[in-house]
Amino acid sequence: MTTDNENKSRLLITREGVSYVLPFIVVTCCFALWGFANDITNPMVKAFSKIFRMSVTQGALVQVAFYGGYFCMALPAALFIRRHSFKSGIVMGLALYALGVLLFIPAKAMGNFWPFLVAYFILTCGLSFLETTANPYILLMGDRETATRRLNLAQSFNPIGSLAGMYVAMTFIQARLSPIDTAQRATLDDASFEALKQSDLSVLVQPYALLGVVLLVLLGLMLLIPISSVRQQSREGRQPLMPAFKRLFANKAYRNGVIAQFFYVGAQITCWTFIIQYGTRVFMGQGMSEQAAEVLSQRYNIVAMVLFCLMRFVNMYLMKYFKPGRLLAVFAALALFLLVGVIFVGGNVGMCCLVGVSACMSLMFPTIYGLALGDVKEDTELGSAGLIMAILGGSLLPAVQAMIIDSDLQVLPAVNASFVVPAVCFVVVMLYGLGMLRQQV
Repeated sequence: MTTDNENKSRLLITREGVSYVLPFIVVTCCFALWGFANDITNPMVKAFSKIFRMSVTQGALVQVAFYGGYFCMALPAALFIRRHSFKSGIVMGLALYALGVLLFIPAKAMGNFWPFLVAYFILTCGLSFLETTANPYILLMGDRETATRRLNLAQSFNPIGSLAGMYVAMTFIQARLSPIDTAQRATLDDASFEALKQSDLSVLVQPYALLGVVLLVLLGLMLLIPISSVRQQSREGRQPLMPAFKRLFANKAYRNGVIAQFFYVGAQITCWTFIIQYGTRVFMGQGMSEQAAEVLSQRYNIVAMVLFCLMRFVNMYLMKYFKPGRLLAVFAALALFLLVGVIFVGGNVGMCCLVGVSACMSLMFPTIYGLALGDVKEDTELGSAGLIMAILGGSLLPAVQAMIIDSDLQVLPAVNASFVVPAVCFVVVMLYGLGMLRQQV
């Protein structure tokens, strides 16, 4: 006899009697791919700052370029998907992703920071295509009632790619860069600095070049694999763009969801980027060298991502019993509490609190995404684009935090005080969760 739970599991990836198991598996692989890109990139703020002898604020331009690509390409990606198909969006995303990472090779030959920023921008134009395509596609692969759970399940594979990116960054980049610290690099003459820079850039570029080869292989496979598509509206049946934009803007849950997503992504990227600076300060204060402190900080970051990954599955279970808005508000409040320890306690306790913030963040992106798109109906592609454009928070807010780190504060260590930026972000997320909870009552 078939149980109710078995029926619910089957309905999770079934729509109108059609199973979407195969496309679900294929598209879920893309979640791991952009997770890898995100988290091999976060430690590069510190790495580029050392390699090019720049300030933290200048190094944070990596995140400006990275998440700026998401912002600029999200709407064109949505229009492309409206005209073509979900599969076409995934293929275009993989092609741009591959092009971006392969551009690291000529960027290294040029020996300048700016070509790397261009490569990051193109890379994330591809990621923007992938996310704008994959997230709404997953939402449409089953009943509306299970959409948020389904997206949380797919998003559970994102941190697997993130863990791989973190491990590669730590093992094949951070640990292999020259052990000469920032202070010593500042004293090098031009010839010695240039030789050291080229050596470090060779180390940094190798994993990206290999990733480009992997992406080209996956792109070829994607072109060959038949992927059934959730039925989209015919071109004749689609509504004009301006009325669609007006409907989205008038939708309070969606409009506030875009704002909440902007601040959530900003909080996520600031916590995962500047854990390196935070930990480096803590561990150098305990007598470690700069490179050893950076590598140990990245290990803490990997622990944070493991917690993030495990909590995704815990949250899948909790969502059977608690409304998404309630969970969102509770976890945002807990993240705020932990950031108090990060800012005011510091040391090893502060570092552990910063790791714990990742457990709180695990459900936020897909939950905000699912709640915001819960009632947009025929405007799903454009609505998805707005939420992907909100990833701009990951471009702008790390730059704000970097400027605080570069400042000369007297009351608190600047790197501790800088975490007021994600604290403000979690206040916004908590308010959105509470607002949606009132609507769900």
